[in-house]
Amino acid sequence: MSKFSLGDKIPDFTLPATNDTEFSFELYRRKNKNWFLIIFFRGSWCPVCVQDLKELEENKGFFEKKNVQLITISTDTISNLKNMVNENQFSFTVLSDEKLEALQKFDVFYHSKDAPYEDHGTHGEPAYFLVDEEGKLLYQQRQTSPFGRPSATELRKIVQYIQKNLK
Repeated sequence: MSKFSLGDKIPDFTLPATNDTEFSFELYRRKNKNWFLIIFFRGSWCPVCVQDLKELEENKGFFEKKNVQLITISTDTISNLKNMVNENQFSFTVLSDEKLEALQKFDVFYHSKDAPYEDHGTHGEPAYFLVDEEGKLLYQQRQTSPFGRPSATELRKIVQYIQKNLK
């Protein structure tokens, strides 16, 4: 299922953010010479996703100390995502990909109406991409179900491992 190889430059994307701005990854990357952890999640309706996002919020300071910015993306509506952000006081970037543009560019699995099993309607499945300051891929994980996602603790370990062992 891999569309990218490690070291490949990831595609640019521009999506609406819950803070009422248009978020362009390439513009943001050029202004913020950090690494980026781009996380696709199912939606505001998914209790496991919301819990995972809460754990990311609790661990945001760790990622910032490691110069890693959190960017999260869902195929959910911008209004649903705004409500989720406000209710949970998330301070990281949350983007809506209702037109499936970023999802398709990153080859993230989409649970469509034609999927072989019923699972809360149509939505993108979880996926994780760690990207360096030049926009090059350092880590990726995509899945076809909601299970097996890395926890915030595991994501911390992944960041530490890659930063320590980067050539």
